[in-house]
Amino acid sequence: MDYATQPGDPVWTDLFTTDTDGAIAFYGELFGWTADIAPEHGDYITFRKDGRAVAGGMRNDGNSGPDQWTVYLASPDAEATAAAVMAAGGMTAVPVTAVGDVGRFGVFGDNGGVGIGVWEAGTMAGFEQRGVVGDGHWEGHVGAPSWFELHTRGYDDALTFYREAFGWKDPFTIADTPEFRYTTIHSVTPMLGGVMDSTSFLPPGVPGYWTVYFGVEDVDLSVRKVAELGGTVVRPPEDTPYGRLAAVADATGARFSLGGNKS
Repeated sequence: MDYATQPGDPVWTDLFTTDTDGAIAFYGELFGWTADIAPEHGDYITFRKDGRAVAGGMRNDGNSGPDQWTVYLASPDAEATAAAVMAAGGMTAVPVTAVGDVGRFGVFGDNGGVGIGVWEAGTMAGFEQRGVVGDGHWEGHVGAPSWFELHTRGYDDALTFYREAFGWKDPFTIADTPEFRYTTIHSVTPMLGGVMDSTSFLPPGVPGYWTVYFGVEDVDLSVRKVAELGGTVVRPPEDTPYGRLAAVADATGARFSLGGNKS
């Protein structure tokens, strides 16, 4: 689906992995992705679905933290965003770096210690294909990124941070009860993602995390496929008001989520 990108929108995601060959095989089997490798950019991987870019990947040398997916938010000026991140109480993990004429990126920690990236578009704007979620209905492209979600212990502070650092202008609170607090990035479709108060179920010592939901045709079948391919099931499939959802991890432990229509 075409949409006008606004500052702070999720526009890219990539996988930091100790096993690039294994990742290409795993996600190829799971989502039908193909992979292009760019030697001129450190063997960066561009994953494609039906020929269109849906995600990236890069090698983790094993000395730079765990294998994980990173979400990148759009910025018209990555250096200005980096300064805004610092002013809002964040930190820099990877300084803003140019990738030829493709664009500029940086990776930060938000004010709760959760990693988040920035992407300033050059010749590459971001996703060439993505799904859409609305009123619990998942539509669009199977195997494409469809929803982006921040789980955090510092819910109110996180909303302030992303407004100040990334320019979120119209977040929409869909629930604010002790049991469930959730705000979406936008108040109109496509909402793209949201922020959840996850204090009650985050593991001890984990400040939070961003997760990417990839749309699938059959969540239960895809979860079984993850296990067959050597991955793990973090949270089994369940029907929710927002579709049928599951959390999984690939063969090296990088966590992501699956979403689809209710069974």
